[in-house]
Amino acid sequence: MSENHPAVPSGGHPLDWLDIREKERVAAGLRRRLRPRPADEPGVLDLAGNDYLGLARDPRVLAAASAAVRTWGAGSTGSRLVTGSTELHADLEAELAAHVEAEAALVFSSGYVANLGAVTALVGRGDLVVSDAINHASIVDACRLSRARVAITPHCDVDAIAEVLANRSEERALVVVDAVFSVDGDLAPLADLAAVVRQHGAVLLVDEAHGLGVVGAGGRGAVHAAGLAGADHVLQTVTLSKAMGSQGGAVVGPRRVIDHLVDTARTFIFDTGLAPVSVAAALESLRILRERPSLADEVRMRARQLADGARALGLNATEPSGAVASVLIGAPEAAFQASVRCAEAGVRVGCFRPPSVPDGVSRLRLAARADLTDADVSRALDVLAEAIQGI
Repeated sequence: MSENHPAVPSGGHPLDWLDIREKERVAAGLRRRLRPRPADEPGVLDLAGNDYLGLARDPRVLAAASAAVRTWGAGSTGSRLVTGSTELHADLEAELAAHVEAEAALVFSSGYVANLGAVTALVGRGDLVVSDAINHASIVDACRLSRARVAITPHCDVDAIAEVLANRSEERALVVVDAVFSVDGDLAPLADLAAVVRQHGAVLLVDEAHGLGVVGAGGRGAVHAAGLAGADHVLQTVTLSKAMGSQGGAVVGPRRVIDHLVDTARTFIFDTGLAPVSVAAALESLRILRERPSLADEVRMRARQLADGARALGLNATEPSGAVASVLIGAPEAAFQASVRCAEAGVRVGCFRPPSVPDGVSRLRLAARADLTDADVSRALDVLAEAIQGI
């Protein structure tokens, strides 16, 4: 039997192997359970969600979403190439491209499928895709689905990427990297990467899921901050479910890339278009950010306060480049117990365990928001200090 399908006793049910796997996950502290939250949680401080700019419940965003429901209905009614494209989609694509100073953008139903669509439309059999060792799961899956040769390079190792590109036999090559890595919160060396990629005749795809709205002047993202806005060999994927406080994703870059995706990206062609309500909410959030660009500075400042405070407690906290500060705990069960203690004290934090991170480096993930107060930060650190006692 394969590793994923252990042997079961003769005559047993063909799905009995699932019970074996569940027992193994329970023993390893890796059993996950859904915990539905109520709409209103008085007194709970959320440092687990990705509403980085605090816009998901902003009255202006809610009003835009409500108006879109009344105007367009609850759903998009079809794929983007049939009935799923509305004037709202076109407005968001134009304003998103303008915000990051790119030629064009294309909205997908999620950031995950934006990555799948972009990678699989740009490389295939006989091509090469180079992926950072700790890229997001959506990038990992996109690389596998592309059927290209996949080279996985050490984290943020520009020299390793250059070596792979220089020694390749394939004509076409795509390098894929997160802008801000979602677990540690560190920033990819995009300027150096872009130079190496251009030198070797490749293309660079940057996932700005945790960069848009957070990194750089006015939250234009890490690509813009690296001086790569409008570069003809660089394209971006973004999510609308984090700093934009909504749902959905997009690919942003040269017009000819976007035109190619409309014709070939399977997750665009065959997926129902993003609901207008989500489009309208994201569009309003983007407009709020452009009116108040200091929001990006504010969320980065709060993330630094959380990280500095955690280190002052003697914890091993990462240095945030965006909104995320990560506190290393070690064992998965210890990290989970610390997160439960935080929740019981009214502070929700993320808990990252295998397979999200390797064995031995489970951690708490603290996601800052621009609307946090000094009192919120102090409270979070007090709760964290209590939660780790005896862990």
